[in-house]
Amino acid sequence: VQVAESGGGSVQAGGSLRLSCAASGSAFDIRTMAWYRQAPGNQRELVATISGGSTNYADSVKGRFIISRENAKNTVSLQMNSLKPEDTAVYYCKVVRLRYGTLNTYWGQGTQVTVSS
Repeated sequence: VQVAESGGGSVQAGGSLRLSCAASGSAFDIRTMAWYRQAPGNQRELVATISGGSTNYADSVKGRFIISRENAKNTVSLQMNSLKPEDTAVYYCKVVRLRYGTLNTYWGQGTQVTVSS
């Protein structure tokens, strides 16, 4: 499974960005798709997940970010609104697939999001 993110960039505080992630290759039986982020000097942290139609968000992004998935295309998006400088990070897409009874995790290379004040 190959995972590729797109849509990062630079924006001023209060602005919006939309990230997209596409899973390709043997991208079937995908159970969960998620977004994580990692700022310099920090550990990678969960931003949002979507699984079977259920979504989950980090407290820091609730009410500002929206995760959505298009199952037929194996894509997941993250609409980020009201961005803050503390949202600056490399954003990574994670895909979890069920294969032969085992859950396998795949990561993208990441896309940079920079929010200036």
